Amino acid sequence: MKTAFAVSAIFLASYLTYHAHAGVHRYPGHGFLRALYLSILGTHTILAIAVLPMVLRTLYLASRRRFLEHRRIARWTLPVWLYVSVTGVVVYFMLYRWAP
Repeated sequence: MKTAFAVSAIFLASYLTYHAHAGVHRYPGHGFLRALYLSILGTHTILAIAVLPMVLRTLYLASRRRFLEHRRIARWTLPVWLYVSVTGVVVYFMLYRWAP
């Protein structure tokens, strides 16, 4: 989990650095695909913001060996983290690979 956290932190830093320099890239599609893209992007963005404090708290509790509390929050943290990870890839492909 520490390795997964480290890789995610490196990715986040590189992602923010890239977008600070590259700017915004708008989705070129129309109709249903645009609505689908925006709904996936919206949930991805909101949950990506929400998952950071969840991950930090989950790791903190594990490092302090407070495993009962750790398990309670990890039940929510893992699915949210996985959703954010998968939808991040989906957003990338929809924007740069599958765009009409």
